[in-house]
Amino acid sequence: MPHHEKAHAMRALEEEIIAKNITPELAEQAIQLVIGDGNLNADIVFIGEAPGKQEDEQGVPFIGAAGKFLNVMLEEAGMLRSDVYITNIVKYRPPKNRDPSTAEKEAFWPYLLKQLEIIQPKVVVTLGRHSMGYFLPNAAIGEVHGQPHEVTFGNQQLTVIPLYHPAAALYNGSLRQTLIDDFLAVPELIQKR
Repeated sequence: MPHHEKAHAMRALEEEIIAKNITPELAEQAIQLVIGDGNLNADIVFIGEAPGKQEDEQGVPFIGAAGKFLNVMLEEAGMLRSDVYITNIVKYRPPKNRDPSTAEKEAFWPYLLKQLEIIQPKVVVTLGRHSMGYFLPNAAIGEVHGQPHEVTFGNQQLTVIPLYHPAAALYNGSLRQTLIDDFLAVPELIQKR
């Protein structure tokens, strides 16, 4: 699908979420919907949990401290944010940054799959256990982090690589290196796709 068609499809998706009033309680207290950011022709899509305060204010995912760390990881792997696409399962900020509920994640799940259909990435990188849990429901992140898994959703065959959430690495120095090491292996995995 050419880029302009992808952009149009993504805008239509955004409008549909608003029109259907997905998660009204979240929508009501959030400033705006945060659909995602980056390259619609990306080989890699990163999926986090939900927007935080800064993301809600600016309408862009991963721009706080965790986002800065994500930028560092990308840089170490020779990539820029403009090479990848970044989104979250839940597109509105949960109040006080609480974890998104199962019902909230389920409400947004079909839209996340549609985003992946539009972008057609070679690899999906989940950040943290919330987004991993949907793709790999029985996995424990400590056991599977950094390993590619082939999963099928509808007619999509996806390669999913679960990583620790960058926020976790900010509070745990040893995780930081694990996360960077895991991520540095991703470009090689893409070349095999």
